Amino acid sequence: MRIINRTQLTPAVVEHPGVRQQEHELPMQIHRSAHARCFTVLPNGLLQDRRLSFTARGLLADLLSRPDGWREDGRHMADTSPQGRGAIRRALKELKDAGYYRVDTFRLPNGTVRSEAHVFDTPHPTPAVPQPAAGERAIGRAVTPSVKDPEEAPTLPAQLTQPDEQTGAAVAALFRAIRPEPRLRLGEAEALQLAPLVAQWLERGSSAADLAQALLPALPTPVHSPVDLLRDRLQRKMPPVRAPKPSAECAKCHDPVPRPGICRPCAGLGGTRTLAIGIGAAATPDGVARARAALRGHGLFAAA
Repeated sequence: MRIINRTQLTPAVVEHPGVRQQEHELPMQIHRSAHARCFTVLPNGLLQDRRLSFTARGLLADLLSRPDGWREDGRHMADTSPQGRGAIRRALKELKDAGYYRVDTFRLPNGTVRSEAHVFDTPHPTPAVPQPAAGERAIGRAVTPSVKDPEEAPTLPAQLTQPDEQTGAAVAALFRAIRPEPRLRLGEAEALQLAPLVAQWLERGSSAADLAQALLPALPTPVHSPVDLLRDRLQRKMPPVRAPKPSAECAKCHDPVPRPGICRPCAGLGGTRTLAIGIGAAATPDGVARARAALRGHGLFAAA
């Protein structure tokens, strides 16, 4: 009797006893679906680049599926994936060495240093940085030029300036409304873009709860651009402008009253009657007749 230890067999042999196959030579059936939206086209050279690990290729495919202007760093990539920061850091280094990923650092005219990441679907060599030419030797004290004019007033980048009170209230209401939904996470700059629309909601009597009820239900899966989705819903579901409530009038004298009914003088409850506005034309003839009668009584007015 021949005893076979099944724990030492490959999965293919265990599944089909008696058939000897090598695991790396198994034929594969590729199943593809036709997509009308929410898909990304990638070149085969990228996906089959054997210089890169599978982790690096998967990370590159994820980055290329994002819209232009997407903001994400290596720490956030690691925190939102099963792999740790070390694996993401090594994958980004592979992509840099292969020419698929590059970070450029530059200085703005106001002295602020910015960094910008570039992701490519084909390898791009790192641009060569020109080396300064050798100069003549000289003796003297080294002079380091200042980045900005010391006498110039300091400036802050646009995203660090404090918004006005109305914009700040709109941004706070928007963050309170979308807080329960992690798929709608926004940055401060993106929230400031939506602040004018949110301010219109608040001016029309809406609250953060009303915003949440309009923005959170029936979200698509996945959410590719939270800021565009929120902008579309804020515009389409904008509440109408509330018409001012008409003022109530007394049913007898037509004086304005706080609530429908009759005023206190007409009800016999005392109080001072308010000055009626807009009925002068009707009261003028009566007043003229009374004045003439008074003048005739004193002999100061002759009958016509």
